[in-house]
Amino acid sequence: MRVFKPKFWNSKFNIFSIILLPISLLFYILTKIRKVFLRPTEFKIPVICIGNIYLGGTGKTPFSIFCANELSAKGKRPVVIKKLYKNHFDENRFIQNYFKDLIVKKNRVEAIFEAEKQKFDSVILDDGFQDYKVKKDLNILCFHKNQLVGNGFIFPSGPLRESLNNIKNAEIVIINGGRSEMFEKKVFEINRDIDLFYSDYRPLNIESFKNKKILAFAGIGSPENFFKLLELNDIKIQKKISFPDHYNFKKREILEIIDYANKHDLEVLTTEKDYYRIKDYSVNNINYLKLKLEIKDRERLIQKILKVYDKKI
Repeated sequence: MRVFKPKFWNSKFNIFSIILLPISLLFYILTKIRKVFLRPTEFKIPVICIGNIYLGGTGKTPFSIFCANELSAKGKRPVVIKKLYKNHFDENRFIQNYFKDLIVKKNRVEAIFEAEKQKFDSVILDDGFQDYKVKKDLNILCFHKNQLVGNGFIFPSGPLRESLNNIKNAEIVIINGGRSEMFEKKVFEINRDIDLFYSDYRPLNIESFKNKKILAFAGIGSPENFFKLLELNDIKIQKKISFPDHYNFKKREILEIIDYANKHDLEVLTTEKDYYRIKDYSVNNINYLKLKLEIKDRERLIQKILKVYDKKI
């Protein structure tokens, strides 16, 4: 879903959210009906779902890559599965730059059957927590500390894809960007048996951009997270440009950004995912920030994920 998030999604009490509440209620009811009538398909191999409740920018894809590589290092043969969307080729390129085994199909059920046919021993769904046609063996939900749940309302009154109470259907929650005691308390109120882990992005090439004036642009789920990360690392951003998630950049737009930067003596910096969107244009002077996902208590997390294989024996 391509969404340019309105500011009121992060404001608890506002007139726009109130006006849209009837539509959110309808969205909630339709979701409940789908859940009742759809019968999930069970599979021979473990299905590990990396999902979210907040719309975009929670770090599902980097965490999916992390899981795939860690499980491979433990002797497993996982495959990452993504649903086919017209404008999501950036994520597919991004994944395959770090993990080669990827299946992309319109239907996740068909994709998992394809994975079984190709003799993979497990599936990592990058997104799919709200896909009730798939029986998952392990649900992992990602949140980012900068947004968490926004104003707490369901789309379109707020940024939630479904009620936060559906945390009860997950086994693990990952919070990126640091701790939030209030949110942790809320999570445990909903699901006392859930495991909480914390992650952070470590910039690998940040020193290249220090002491330079930067034009930063991003078309990801939460561009503000990218800008904040730069500022936390003492990067001097002179101009910020935000685009909707999975934005289909036109070459003309990229050339305009470069032209503006040249006129104002700025270096252009974007995210790695956005870079994969524009690299076919063969434009120069576009840099991207390279990040490494770091998990606290990493080995305990991997051991918990590995237990899912025992259920299928």
